[in-house]
Amino acid sequence: MNEYEHLIANAPGLPAAVYRYEEHDHLTPQALFFCVMVEETCKALGVEDIAAVIAILAGQPVLPTRGKFGGATKGTSIASRVSRALLDYDFERNILPTLTNASILKLRFRMVNNLGVFVGRWTPLIGWSMTAYDVVKIAVLTLVHYNQLVNPEDRINDATAGSFG
Repeated sequence: MNEYEHLIANAPGLPAAVYRYEEHDHLTPQALFFCVMVEETCKALGVEDIAAVIAILAGQPVLPTRGKFGGATKGTSIASRVSRALLDYDFERNILPTLTNASILKLRFRMVNNLGVFVGRWTPLIGWSMTAYDVVKIAVLTLVHYNQLVNPEDRINDATAGSFG
């Protein structure tokens, strides 16, 4: 330990509860929580997340299209083009509910009859759902892991179903 680290280690004003986590010493409860959150986020970023990011990006209307009616989202997405080409099947009536960037804000479903259009429009929503699941999972796992590491007075209560940890 060098002189600077020695001064910091013996400095007055350190909180009563300091923690060690892996190679990190003298962590406050807040710093420990951050370290645990980073670790849980890294664990959660796997193949599913790559799929979520791909779905979100592939579903953005970045490709130019011909003219559209007023109120329609300008452009089309890669997911829409690919799904229309691969799943070009039309039903007799408009029976498939879809949302676009414009209609999702109003939660106004647009009914379509083409399976490819349906799949293309739902692709980014599935990506956002996967991302939301990952965020909740990271938060819960972080809270559980953190509560297992700290003293009882430093635990965080989730305020819904009691303490996870």
